[in-house]
Amino acid sequence: MIYLRLFLTFLKIGAVSFGGGYGMISLIRDDCLANGWLTEAELLNFIAVAESTPGPIAVNMATFVGASQGGIFGALLATLGVVLPSFFIILLIASVLTHLLKYRGVQAVLGGIRPVIIALILGTAVTMLMSLGFGIKNIQSTPILDSNVLIVLAVVAVIHFAYFRWKKRAVSPILLILLSGAMGVLLYGA
Repeated sequence: MIYLRLFLTFLKIGAVSFGGGYGMISLIRDDCLANGWLTEAELLNFIAVAESTPGPIAVNMATFVGASQGGIFGALLATLGVVLPSFFIILLIASVLTHLLKYRGVQAVLGGIRPVIIALILGTAVTMLMSLGFGIKNIQSTPILDSNVLIVLAVVAVIHFAYFRWKKRAVSPILLILLSGAMGVLLYGA
Protein backbone atom coordinates (compact mmCIF):
# COMPACT_ATOMS: atom_id res chain seq x y z
CA MET A 1 0.00 0.00 0.00
CA ILE A 2 1.48 3.30 -1.16
CA TYR A 3 0.32 5.29 1.87
CA LEU A 4 2.11 3.05 4.35
CA ARG A 5 5.27 3.01 2.19
CA LEU A 6 5.26 6.80 1.97
CA PHE A 7 4.80 7.20 5.71
CA LEU A 8 7.43 4.60 6.68
CA THR A 9 9.97 5.83 4.12
CA PHE A 10 9.76 9.42 5.29
CA LEU A 11 9.61 8.33 8.93
CA LYS A 12 12.92 6.52 8.37
CA ILE A 13 14.41 9.56 6.62
CA GLY A 14 13.27 11.84 9.43
CA ALA A 15 14.62 9.46 12.09
CA VAL A 16 18.13 8.93 10.70
CA SER A 17 18.88 12.37 9.25
CA PHE A 18 20.98 15.01 10.93
CA GLY A 19 21.69 18.53 9.76
CA GLY A 20 18.28 19.67 8.65
CA GLY A 21 16.64 19.48 5.26
CA TYR A 22 19.76 19.75 3.15
CA GLY A 23 21.20 16.74 4.91
CA MET A 24 18.03 14.81 4.05
CA ILE A 25 18.08 15.49 0.31
CA SER A 26 20.46 12.65 -0.48
CA LEU A 27 18.32 10.18 1.50
CA ILE A 28 15.12 11.44 -0.13
CA ARG A 29 16.78 11.13 -3.54
CA ASP A 30 17.94 7.57 -2.92
CA ASP A 31 14.56 6.39 -1.63
CA CYS A 32 12.53 8.14 -4.33
CA LEU A 33 14.68 6.67 -7.09
CA ALA A 34 14.78 3.21 -5.46
CA ASN A 35 10.98 3.11 -5.11
CA GLY A 36 10.47 4.42 -8.64
CA TRP A 37 8.47 7.36 -7.36
CA LEU A 38 10.39 9.96 -9.35
CA THR A 39 12.96 10.17 -12.10
CA GLU A 40 16.19 12.09 -11.57
CA ALA A 41 14.82 15.02 -13.60
CA GLU A 42 11.55 15.12 -11.66
CA LEU A 43 13.46 14.98 -8.39
CA LEU A 44 15.66 17.91 -9.40
CA ASN A 45 12.54 19.90 -10.32
CA PHE A 46 10.96 19.02 -6.96
CA ILE A 47 14.12 20.18 -5.17
CA ALA A 48 14.01 23.50 -7.04
CA VAL A 49 10.35 24.02 -6.15
CA ALA A 50 10.87 22.91 -2.54
CA GLU A 51 13.78 25.33 -2.24
CA SER A 52 11.78 28.25 -3.56
CA THR A 53 8.61 27.71 -1.50
CA PRO A 54 8.24 28.78 2.13
CA GLY A 55 9.08 26.21 4.76
CA PRO A 56 11.79 23.65 5.44
CA ILE A 57 13.05 21.94 2.29
CA ALA A 58 12.69 18.39 3.67
CA VAL A 59 9.08 18.99 4.67
CA ASN A 60 8.34 20.54 1.28
CA MET A 61 10.03 17.60 -0.49
CA ALA A 62 8.06 15.08 1.56
CA THR A 63 4.85 16.93 0.79
CA PHE A 64 5.58 17.11 -2.95
CA VAL A 65 6.62 13.45 -3.21
CA GLY A 66 3.65 12.33 -1.13
CA ALA A 67 1.26 14.38 -3.27
CA SER A 68 2.73 13.03 -6.49
CA GLN A 69 2.30 9.43 -5.32
CA GLY A 70 -0.81 9.49 -3.14
CA GLY A 71 -2.58 12.80 -3.55
CA ILE A 72 -3.49 14.89 -0.52
CA PHE A 73 -3.54 11.93 1.85
CA GLY A 74 -0.11 10.81 0.58
CA ALA A 75 1.23 14.35 1.10
CA LEU A 76 -0.13 14.40 4.65
CA LEU A 77 1.37 11.01 5.55
CA ALA A 78 4.79 11.72 4.00
CA THR A 79 4.95 15.09 5.75
CA LEU A 80 3.87 13.59 9.05
CA GLY A 81 6.46 10.83 8.65
CA VAL A 82 9.36 13.22 8.08
CA VAL A 83 8.32 15.56 10.93
CA LEU A 84 7.42 13.12 13.73
CA PRO A 85 10.96 11.93 14.58
CA SER A 86 12.28 15.46 14.86
CA PHE A 87 9.31 16.53 16.92
CA PHE A 88 9.79 13.75 19.48
CA ILE A 89 13.58 14.05 19.52
CA ILE A 90 13.41 17.82 20.08
CA LEU A 91 10.78 17.32 22.76
CA LEU A 92 13.05 14.83 24.53
CA ILE A 93 16.20 16.91 24.09
CA ALA A 94 14.52 20.10 25.26
CA SER A 95 13.66 18.44 28.53
CA VAL A 96 17.26 17.36 29.26
CA LEU A 97 19.37 19.58 26.96
CA THR A 98 20.88 21.87 29.54
CA HIS A 99 22.11 18.88 31.51
CA LEU A 100 23.51 16.96 28.52
CA LEU A 101 25.53 19.71 26.84
CA LYS A 102 27.92 19.98 29.79
CA TYR A 103 29.25 16.45 29.07
CA ARG A 104 32.30 16.24 26.82
CA GLY A 105 31.01 13.02 25.24
CA VAL A 106 27.86 14.74 23.99
CA GLN A 107 29.93 17.64 22.66
CA ALA A 108 32.27 15.17 20.93
CA VAL A 109 29.37 13.32 19.26
CA LEU A 110 27.88 16.57 17.98
CA GLY A 111 31.31 17.70 16.79
CA GLY A 112 31.74 14.43 14.88
CA ILE A 113 28.35 14.67 13.21
CA ARG A 114 28.93 18.16 11.75
CA PRO A 115 31.52 17.14 9.11
CA VAL A 116 29.28 14.31 7.92
CA ILE A 117 26.41 16.74 7.42
CA ILE A 118 28.66 19.06 5.41
CA ALA A 119 29.80 16.11 3.27
CA LEU A 120 26.19 15.03 2.61
CA ILE A 121 25.20 18.55 1.56
CA LEU A 122 28.25 18.98 -0.68
CA GLY A 123 27.78 15.51 -2.18
CA THR A 124 24.20 16.30 -3.07
CA ALA A 125 25.22 19.65 -4.58
CA VAL A 126 27.92 18.00 -6.71
CA THR A 127 25.49 15.27 -7.82
CA MET A 128 22.93 17.88 -8.85
CA LEU A 129 25.56 19.94 -10.71
CA MET A 130 26.87 16.87 -12.53
CA SER A 131 23.34 15.85 -13.51
CA LEU A 132 22.10 19.30 -14.57
CA GLY A 133 25.27 20.88 -15.92
CA PHE A 134 26.92 17.89 -17.55
CA GLY A 135 24.11 15.35 -18.01
CA ILE A 136 25.94 12.77 -15.90
CA LYS A 137 23.37 10.48 -14.28
CA ASN A 138 25.69 7.56 -13.50
CA ILE A 139 29.28 6.42 -13.99
CA GLN A 140 28.63 5.29 -17.58
CA SER A 141 27.06 8.58 -18.71
CA THR A 142 28.77 10.60 -21.39
CA PRO A 143 29.13 14.22 -20.29
CA ILE A 144 27.02 16.68 -22.27
CA LEU A 145 27.68 20.25 -21.26
CA ASP A 146 24.62 22.44 -20.63
CA SER A 147 26.17 25.88 -20.81
CA ASN A 148 22.94 27.54 -19.61
CA VAL A 149 23.26 25.87 -16.20
CA LEU A 150 26.86 27.05 -15.91
CA ILE A 151 25.88 30.59 -16.98
CA VAL A 152 23.17 30.79 -14.30
CA LEU A 153 25.54 29.34 -11.69
CA ALA A 154 28.32 31.77 -12.64
CA VAL A 155 26.05 34.84 -12.64
CA VAL A 156 24.52 33.94 -9.29
CA ALA A 157 27.96 33.24 -7.77
CA VAL A 158 29.41 36.53 -9.06
CA ILE A 159 26.43 38.52 -7.76
CA HIS A 160 26.61 36.75 -4.39
CA PHE A 161 30.34 37.35 -3.89
CA ALA A 162 30.27 40.92 -5.27
CA TYR A 163 27.36 41.87 -3.03
CA PHE A 164 29.04 40.27 -0.02
CA ARG A 165 32.27 42.16 -0.74
CA TRP A 166 30.38 45.43 -1.22
CA LYS A 167 27.82 45.22 1.63
CA LYS A 168 29.64 42.79 3.99
CA ARG A 169 26.55 40.57 4.14
CA ALA A 170 24.94 37.94 1.94
CA VAL A 171 22.39 38.83 -0.69
CA SER A 172 18.86 37.61 -0.03
CA PRO A 173 18.39 33.99 -1.17
CA ILE A 174 14.91 34.96 -2.36
CA LEU A 175 16.40 37.50 -4.77
CA LEU A 176 18.89 34.91 -6.04
CA ILE A 177 16.08 32.39 -6.59
CA LEU A 178 14.00 34.97 -8.46
CA LEU A 179 17.02 35.98 -10.55
CA SER A 180 17.75 32.32 -11.33
CA GLY A 181 14.13 31.76 -12.36
CA ALA A 182 14.18 34.82 -14.64
CA MET A 183 17.45 33.69 -16.19
CA GLY A 184 15.98 30.22 -16.70
CA VAL A 185 13.03 31.72 -18.59
CA LEU A 186 15.42 33.78 -20.74
CA LEU A 187 17.83 30.93 -21.45
CA TYR A 188 15.41 28.03 -21.82
CA GLY A 189 12.30 29.85 -22.95
CA ALA A 190 8.91 29.91 -21.26
